[in-house]
Amino acid sequence: MNQDQDRFNLTGPSAVAVLTKRFRDALEAAFGAEYRRVDPAIRPSQHADLQANVALALAKVLKRNPREVARELVDRLDVDDVVSAVEISGPGFINLTLSGEWIAEQLQRIAADERLRVLRAVQPQKVVVEYSSPNVAKVMHVGHLRTTIVGDAIARILEFLGHEVVRDNHIGDWGTPFGMLIEHLLDFEGGTDAGLRAFVSDTGAFYKAANARFKSDEEFAGRSRRRLVALQQGDDETLRYWQRLVDVSLRSYNALYERLGVRLTADEAKGESYYNGLLPEIVDELEQRRLAVPSEGALCVFLPDFKGRDGKAKAVIVRKSDGGYNYTTTDLATIAYRVAVLRADRVVYVVGDEQKEHFDLLFAVAEKADFLLGGTVLEHAMIGMVTDPATGGKLKSRSGEAVPLSALLDGAYARAAARFDESGRGERFDAETREAIIRDVAIGAVKFADLVVARSSKYPFDLERMVAFTGRSAGFVQYAGVRMKSVLRKAGLTPESASAPIVIGTKEERNLALHLLDFGVTLEAAGAAAEPHRLAGYLYDLATLYTAFYEACPVLKEGIDEETRASRLALCAVTLRTLVTGLDLLGVPAPDRM
Repeated sequence: MNQDQDRFNLTGPSAVAVLTKRFRDALEAAFGAEYRRVDPAIRPSQHADLQANVALALAKVLKRNPREVARELVDRLDVDDVVSAVEISGPGFINLTLSGEWIAEQLQRIAADERLRVLRAVQPQKVVVEYSSPNVAKVMHVGHLRTTIVGDAIARILEFLGHEVVRDNHIGDWGTPFGMLIEHLLDFEGGTDAGLRAFVSDTGAFYKAANARFKSDEEFAGRSRRRLVALQQGDDETLRYWQRLVDVSLRSYNALYERLGVRLTADEAKGESYYNGLLPEIVDELEQRRLAVPSEGALCVFLPDFKGRDGKAKAVIVRKSDGGYNYTTTDLATIAYRVAVLRADRVVYVVGDEQKEHFDLLFAVAEKADFLLGGTVLEHAMIGMVTDPATGGKLKSRSGEAVPLSALLDGAYARAAARFDESGRGERFDAETREAIIRDVAIGAVKFADLVVARSSKYPFDLERMVAFTGRSAGFVQYAGVRMKSVLRKAGLTPESASAPIVIGTKEERNLALHLLDFGVTLEAAGAAAEPHRLAGYLYDLATLYTAFYEACPVLKEGIDEETRASRLALCAVTLRTLVTGLDLLGVPAPDRM
């Protein structure tokens, strides 16, 4: 590592990161090497830019007066090139005011770098991100929205940080429903081609009709069960019909992914069927390790660390009493494949929080069976429910069913179009431009409203709030970007050509510049925790700070001297590049005009 990289955090010159390193040097010099790893506890301050609170906690360990500890630290602190003032206040707080010159210097480094000084990971990992994962032959609905959007953002962020990302759309393409669906297809009036057309035109109705027959017609149910057995045994004719149903479903899913701007293709769809041949091998291995044992006709792994309602060890079924396998068996085979074949260092499951127990048990079995050969880390990135703002419960249609994702996006587009035209903005653009703007606003609104909320939290799906241009909305963030582009366009510059020296003068310039320094560490934190809301929140704050700068610091107004104008244009440019990069990592459009 060269001197420059040692001096600045690998993901950018965050003030906290730089000062943390300097404080650790001072801790070692003052109290010994064993104190180097103590957290300096550097936080934002009301009395300065930052405040280090380490002296208070350290004083208890050293049994000394905290102000004396703070004084000894400050005496050994080498930060003259970073801060303009260091003061000890109260019982031992160390207040730090950053130097305007240092801020400007770091911002200049960011502006000159095509990656905004977000360096790639020193030790890149291979990360599998499993997301979306709809069930074949069922319509994608609102329940798939968050797993799809959040998973896509996690994958984008990790890729940008230099990790090798394997996207995995673990679709539900195997199991009981396919017996009845194939039989219903074969019985369809007009033949199988007509049945496929019906399936394409209304997958939900086709599934409901097949399910209703299965429940009410014993002869049909019997044929469906036999067809399922034929499917599981690899019957050629049955497999052909099954593949046609899968292909049709995938085409409809891919159309939605394209509409959402989500990076998932058919190549990433390794469904449950992909691992079907591995299931007997997985169960055999569990038996050989004496982990899977017979219980009431089934084969189970008992986990003493997990208790059932009866207080006994939780039983995880890996082979049912009828000899069939279940989701747990398939998921164990998937883990074995990802570890042994893909050589994954980390696997992130972007799945609803209702599956928490399933993943807790699954991960425990995988670890107990030594499936995690090289220490592969398994994570359940839990997703909270999208709720109805009126009831607080699960968002449903008037018929009481889950809202189809296509209908939800249609509603967002209609609401964005109405809002756009009501504002009078629609009259300024030709039809094609108007259409593109509304599409970007609508998709951006749906995605950002989701991503700005912590992924494990519930949130109400409120289209009116989503398409607004105020508050924590995509519209507000996107419009800030449009303003930046407009300023540069009027000055005859591009984000790349506005490269004058940046001078930090006003409070608004300073606040905006300081926030820009935190882009890299924000991305690193979002990637490490698989939490895109950290980036979304950062971008909202960036738009807020730019808006304050835009209103308080004229750029193109007459009377502004050339040096100030050039500096502010350069600040606009680096802010725009940061905003556009961040929005892209969330999969949110950054329109040129609105």
